[in-house]
Amino acid sequence: MRRAVALAARGLGTASPNPVVGCVVLDATGAPVGEGWHRAAGGPHAEAHALAEAGPAARGGTAVVTLEPCAHTGRTGPCARALIAAGIARVVYAVPDPDPTASGGAAVLAAAGIDVAAGLLADEAEAVNAAWLTAVRLGRPHVRWKYAATLDGRVAAADGTSRWITSPEARADVHLLRARADAVLVGSGTAHADDPHLAARDIPGARQPLRVVADTEAAAVKPGARVLDGAAPTLIAVADDIPPERTDPLAPHAEIVRLPRAPGGRGLDIPALLAALHARDVRSVLLEGGPTLAGAFVAAHAVDEVIGYLAPALIGEGPAALTGAGITTIASALRLRVTELTRVGPDVRLTAVPTTVPQES
Repeated sequence: MRRAVALAARGLGTASPNPVVGCVVLDATGAPVGEGWHRAAGGPHAEAHALAEAGPAARGGTAVVTLEPCAHTGRTGPCARALIAAGIARVVYAVPDPDPTASGGAAVLAAAGIDVAAGLLADEAEAVNAAWLTAVRLGRPHVRWKYAATLDGRVAAADGTSRWITSPEARADVHLLRARADAVLVGSGTAHADDPHLAARDIPGARQPLRVVADTEAAAVKPGARVLDGAAPTLIAVADDIPPERTDPLAPHAEIVRLPRAPGGRGLDIPALLAALHARDVRSVLLEGGPTLAGAFVAAHAVDEVIGYLAPALIGEGPAALTGAGITTIASALRLRVTELTRVGPDVRLTAVPTTVPQES
């Protein structure tokens, strides 16, 4: 199963809006004879690739899959039926399929006399497929907030300078995150201060993410901005009361979406923004915005994972990584569980997830 999880990860950045899935087929003696992963939406599923590689050796064997084999016919046939037709005797899967349109494969397999077991390495399989699972369960994209800060938590100096807090190695690592995301999102502050490009660079074969700017007042993104250069698709989200003449100059280079303002606060309504992205088949968002936008997402219970790049440097003054999250007492702190701690060049990359399940936003 651990090999199947590793195979599933190969589909990150290409399989969306479908899940990433890995499969290993063992013959009747327990020897691996086939493996596969879901490479792209509309293409063969992981089980189909693994069965094709195994051939006749699959008969009487075991299929080990990270996600319950599907039972519906979409752009490809149902994997449960393919496993039955191949003569598989046992299926072990990690995570039940929460999608009501595709679930039920385990029951189909059991009805055909196949031995079925669930739950093996479920946590690892959940983690690699977090984006799709979040989208199905909560009806919104999975949000990964990425930030870079000094050891004292500053994302810029007092004079506003922030290039570069972290090392070239850390910045290159961020491009890997972008390549695995469906969308990269910043707010008007970042767009105005940094004129970011937001595309994934120096990643061979990368599918470019949708570049999204939450520009409530339609004032930060100007014609000629790097995010409008055509290297990747771009969406500019503005308040629904902004007159069209404010956005008309951007329309030839980006999609403009109008959204309600946040109730009782600044910026756009976060659930509406996420709903608009979900409707565009965005299943994973890399949130690269500044402290204010990050705080709005935390306040909306819409941060599913945090990746912090910490540089061995001290500033002492300047903006903190997070502001406006609506947390006023230590008892209300959003507690996180560290899932990974890695050196990236001279910096440290810390990955953590909330210890409570985010609410529907």
